[in-house]
Amino acid sequence: MKGFRTAVAVAALAFGWLAGCNDYNNSIQYNTGATLTNLSPSGLPAGSPAFVLTVNASAGNGFVGPTNGKGGSSIRWNGQTLPSPTFVDITTMYVSVPASLLAKPGTAYINVYSPQSGTGNNGLSNTLAFQIYGTPNPVPTITSVAPDSAPACGSSCTASLTITVDGTNFLPASNNGGTLVTFQDKLTPQQQPTTLTISSFSDSEIKAVVPGAFLANPDTAVIQVVNPPNGLCTQPSCLPLVGGGPSNTVSFPITGGTQTAIAEETPAISQDGRYVVYASQQNQINQILLKDTCVGVSSGCSASVRVVSAAADGTSGNADSHNAVVTPDGRYVAFSSAATNLVEGAPAGRQVYLRDTCIGAENSCRPSTSLISTDTNGALNGTEGILPSISSSGRFVAFVAVTASAAAKTPAAAIANAPSAPNSGMRQVFVRDTCLGASTCTPKTTRISMMPGDAPANGSKPAGPAISGTAKQIAIVDEKSATMFAPTVTVDDTVFLAIPKAQ
Repeated sequence: MKGFRTAVAVAALAFGWLAGCNDYNNSIQYNTGATLTNLSPSGLPAGSPAFVLTVNASAGNGFVGPTNGKGGSSIRWNGQTLPSPTFVDITTMYVSVPASLLAKPGTAYINVYSPQSGTGNNGLSNTLAFQIYGTPNPVPTITSVAPDSAPACGSSCTASLTITVDGTNFLPASNNGGTLVTFQDKLTPQQQPTTLTISSFSDSEIKAVVPGAFLANPDTAVIQVVNPPNGLCTQPSCLPLVGGGPSNTVSFPITGGTQTAIAEETPAISQDGRYVVYASQQNQINQILLKDTCVGVSSGCSASVRVVSAAADGTSGNADSHNAVVTPDGRYVAFSSAATNLVEGAPAGRQVYLRDTCIGAENSCRPSTSLISTDTNGALNGTEGILPSISSSGRFVAFVAVTASAAAKTPAAAIANAPSAPNSGMRQVFVRDTCLGASTCTPKTTRISMMPGDAPANGSKPAGPAISGTAKQIAIVDEKSATMFAPTVTVDDTVFLAIPKAQ
């Protein structure tokens, strides 16, 4: 019995202590002030200037306005009362928030205190979160994917494929999850974009693994990279999300059966083997790409791919490009393209272009594209340019000009007697002097030979000229070829070596 009386005394003492330490004379306190519904804005980037914060409450349990000279409800920021709030009505108040409270990313907690109206009423509202965002994440871009296609491997395919995605603004995993690589085709779950496993990562290159199960059937997959929004604002309560988002999409053909025509084109290679130029399908358009393999470089080089069939601003060609050739140092690439956006005012149809990649050039060099199949005298009017060949320095480019639509209208004898006249219906070989590297020079285009029809007389594939490294000799296929230069040296029954009189 004595022990029981002792226990009761201790309990009573504890209850009295709790009551004495409570500002509201109640041992258990609940927030009994206004019910907050939302903030406007609900967040801002770190470093923002001072702003006006609007706080809204439920009409059934709202704010208290100032009366009889007494203060009404006040707005608190992380427990600190913000001065001079404005009471609009029981559901709306606003207050100025100084810029100093937005200096660093984080979360601020907003509540409202209303004057105590009786015992057990602490006057505190519920709390809402205000997000202070960090620097918005950038939107990524994809410049190339290698390989850019894969063969269909059948239903029993188990081998995975590692792809290299080059681009910009890739984020590490520590930044709210980092950049993701997605792959979508008819075999991905629900045919939706599926995140690939990343095997290596940098800010400009990601290697990702495509499961063999996604490559079983012929299809055209879509590859994309996605950056997350800023790490301090990922919940619906702090929408809109800040920064990040998906990149451009890149098509990834999964081929089956016979190989496509683009795979039959012969690649070109620099003298040291480091640079390889080849045709590849990007977004359903054949582009010319240049691969830096880093062969022969011991350090400081990362393998990369760039689009060569591009305008000065880097925009890829809007139609197919073919037949690339490259100078020994890898800097200049000539190719034929039907694209109309590579240079301003490009002629219709296939034309020959020269791309300065700036490889090995001074830092002031900017990649550029120029039209090669052009002639101020009009000899190339209405023609298409194909099958280029380039000299070692890149200054001279030989190519074939074709006007196939009128092949039967102009007898060859008439053209032979008037070589300066327009040459409808002919395959003509021209050489363009671009004046690259020459201090005093005017670009010009010179016709080397003419031949009727749109293909060699023996019915084989059309063949272009071959220009020597020094541009002093040009080899031409077709036993009926004539040349405006002399002498002409027979190599065999169908190949002639045209040697200009002077350069």
